[in-house]
Amino acid sequence: MFQRLLILFITIPLLEILILIRLGELMGFWATVSLVIGTGILGAWLARLYGWSLWIEIQQELQMGRMPTDKMVDGLLILIGGIVLLTPGLLTDIMGFLLLIPFTRKIVKVWLKQRFEKQIYVSDDNEIFRG
Repeated sequence: MFQRLLILFITIPLLEILILIRLGELMGFWATVSLVIGTGILGAWLARLYGWSLWIEIQQELQMGRMPTDKMVDGLLILIGGIVLLTPGLLTDIMGFLLLIPFTRKIVKVWLKQRFEKQIYVSDDNEIFRG
């Protein structure tokens, strides 16, 4: 796990730098800087918009006596998307926007749910063999 994270934290910034350099060559320095700043501002605005409406939905669910687990996962993904959008770079911006858009966020949510269920199933199987 540590090795994967180390590779991730080295390769993604390197790719981001290479993309920004290449984009700067194609578009020019100020256009590239404007694009990075613009996506950060747009991302922060979208995260606030989606986050606020989701907060209201969570409050409504709680008032009806239901646990808003699905909405809380949405909130976490929106938070991650907003944070990622504030970091400079185009790959992270794409990932951040995908987490903010409801349709693609739903796909990520389904994938995460399947992954967690698989981990729970595997850990249950291991418990059977240990016991």
